[in-house]
This record gives sequence, C-alpha cells and structure tokens, in this order.
Amino acid sequence: MRCGWLWIEMGNLKQGIVLNAQPRHFGGRQWYFVCPYMNRRASVLWMPPGARNFACRQEWGRVAYASQFECRDNRAHRGQAKIRTRLCSIGGFDTEEWGFPPKPKWMRTKTYRRAKAKFDRYESVLNSGIFELAARFGMKL
Repeated sequence: MRCGWLWIEMGNLKQGIVLNAQPRHFGGRQWYFVCPYMNRRASVLWMPPGARNFACRQEWGRVAYASQFECRDNRAHRGQAKIRTRLCSIGGFDTEEWGFPPKPKWMRTKTYRRAKAKFDRYESVLNSGIFELAARFGMKL
C-alpha cells in the first residue's frame, strides 16, 4: 500500500521517492522507502560517490561503510577519536589537550565509565598491534 511521496532536492538533484507503510504486529506502522529502480521496499536508500540518484543497496551492488575498508588499527583509532570528540564537545574541552578527557559535568558516571571502558578496549587493540609489529621485526618490548 503506497502512502505518499518524499521529494529530495540537493544541489542539482531533484528526486521523488515513494513511501510505503506496512502494519506492525502490535499496532502502528513501519515506514519504508520504495527503490525507484527495483520497486522494492528498503529501510535505507544510498547514493554512493559518483551516483546521481538514490537507490537501494541491491541496485548499487557493493555499498559499504568506510570503516569496513579499514584495518583493525585504523578502526581503533577512529573509535577513540569518536569517543574523545563526543566527551570534549559535551564538556567543552579541547580535543588536542586530552588523551582521554575528564568526565563532563552533567554526564552520568555510568555512561562515562562505559565510554572509558570502550576507549581502553580500543587502546588494547592498538597495543597488541604494536607488539605484533615489534615481534615481526624481531624487537623485544
């Protein structure tokens, strides 16, 4: 059952996309996009670099997140930077001054500890990468 249209205007792009609502088991409805090329429901429409329109993932073939092409160490660096940026923006700190920033004033202690634990897991990934690299070159740390 088609329920409406969504018009997207970005720069030179002007594209109409059909919206479709499906009933949920316990009431309400779930909204989906309808891919303009494959005429199938999709939760997400993609427009990869170089594309001129939005379409579902199946239309584009292989579409992935940037982190899926990164190595383990780069994902750990990105994760740490994301945590650091979030904490610094909440607390009004400078990201360049802190390895791991102090707890922002209004952040719950439990949330801060979870962020610290995740940051430390990323740190252990990076440390294991250093040990593996040192072992590869015959160095002892």
